[in-house]
Amino acid sequence: MKYNMVDLVGQYEKIKPEVDEAILKVMEEASFIGGPAVKSFQGNLEEYLGVKHVIPCANGTDALQVALMALGLKPGDEVITTSFTFIATAEVIALLQLTPVLVDVEPDTYNIDPRAIEKAVTPKTKAIIPVHLFGQCADMNAIKKIADKHGLFIVEDTAQAISADYTDPETGMSQKAGSLGDIGCTSFFPSKNLGAFGDGGAIFTNRDDLAAKMRIIVNHGMAVRYYHDYVGVNSRLDSIQAAILDIKLRHLDEYSAARLKAGRYYNNSFADNPKITTPVTAAYTSHVFHQYTMVLNGVDRQGLMKHLADNGIASAVYYPVPLHLQKAYLDPRYKEGDFPVTEKLSKSVISLPIHTELTEGIQKEITDAVLEFVNKA
Repeated sequence: MKYNMVDLVGQYEKIKPEVDEAILKVMEEASFIGGPAVKSFQGNLEEYLGVKHVIPCANGTDALQVALMALGLKPGDEVITTSFTFIATAEVIALLQLTPVLVDVEPDTYNIDPRAIEKAVTPKTKAIIPVHLFGQCADMNAIKKIADKHGLFIVEDTAQAISADYTDPETGMSQKAGSLGDIGCTSFFPSKNLGAFGDGGAIFTNRDDLAAKMRIIVNHGMAVRYYHDYVGVNSRLDSIQAAILDIKLRHLDEYSAARLKAGRYYNNSFADNPKITTPVTAAYTSHVFHQYTMVLNGVDRQGLMKHLADNGIASAVYYPVPLHLQKAYLDPRYKEGDFPVTEKLSKSVISLPIHTELTEGIQKEITDAVLEFVNKA
């Protein structure tokens, strides 16, 4: 492809001296696990997010699993989340023998619908996992009110929205995505807005009790060496990845601004086309455009993707099969047609390249190619 979904090479080239020096320092210190680089990144991320505690871990899926383990949930307890998300969100619920309860999303933001959450609460419900999808926050004010009413935990999946700001419409106070619930979780997969050069993840919380427990869980359930207080896992962020992330964290606001600029260019280019519905940013959140995802109206999606590929332009579909229709998660409680918004989106969304290295010239080529096909449809 001439234009890929992300350009990690181009991003690296701009910060190469900083990254190379940071990696070499770790090599020279030979402190590869839990060394100074991890402690530095942890502290800087705590400051950036405005949270008391960051617990680095091996990947975003582990972050979600450890978060749920720390809440002391029991097999059969219900956790509400969206059907329109990457599988990891529900995967960890099932792995812990909890019950995933799936609900529909809002048609404009693509985020979990608080009204659907309220309807899904039962006496067995113990937690909600809102996913801040594609780069903007879910309606956390409404979700927190539901959680407070029913005594539920909130675990934020902010793998796609790190650095997004949520502004409470009632108080006017702003907080970073991941700092709003009981626990926040993120992934540092290379293509994320804050991406490592391999796997990585982190867990955030302002609660001292949960932080202490999660630090033990990620280390085999061990606070004192060879004394295991909880059933734990082995989930660590290595020092080289932490050093790289610490450098990239310095540039994160710059990266977010570049993505927002690119998202606005796409929106303006497609604004008047009735066959394209551009993403909407809710009034209570900023958008950091982890993906630029739009809805096609009466357009052959596969045909458009082939047309783009023929022109050297990558595209993708996030996500073609909702969780409630995935073979591994088929459940007699759900059937096709139960979540009409999610199912419509799965059949009609398409994502275009968006990253920190896009130029207006590149975007014009991409939008021209899209419109060439769409206008003939």
